[in-house]
Amino acid sequence: MSTFVCIIEARLHFGEVHDLKGKRKLVRSLRDRLRRFGATVYESDGHDKWQRATLVCALVGGPDVGNRADELERLIESGCPEGCSFSRELLSLQDIRG
Repeated sequence: MSTFVCIIEARLHFGEVHDLKGKRKLVRSLRDRLRRFGATVYESDGHDKWQRATLVCALVGGPDVGNRADELERLIESGCPEGCSFSRELLSLQDIRG
């Protein structure tokens, strides 16, 4: 069976948040939910902005990893109703090894 890695970059907007403390609380909660989902999560940008954050998530699995990525994006959208956008890269283990 083939192994795949799916990298998802999620750019989040928190319109109802009014300070960094409120944003951190929302991001922490979302990261915890994503980790329980089985994703590795890293906040890559927006650390000093109180209404924006960028999360990079990685999923590893078989051919169904794309379906899991769809579910992960829906989970993020449910936790960020003010707006988010995604970019995704799906690589096989052979692609990574070159």
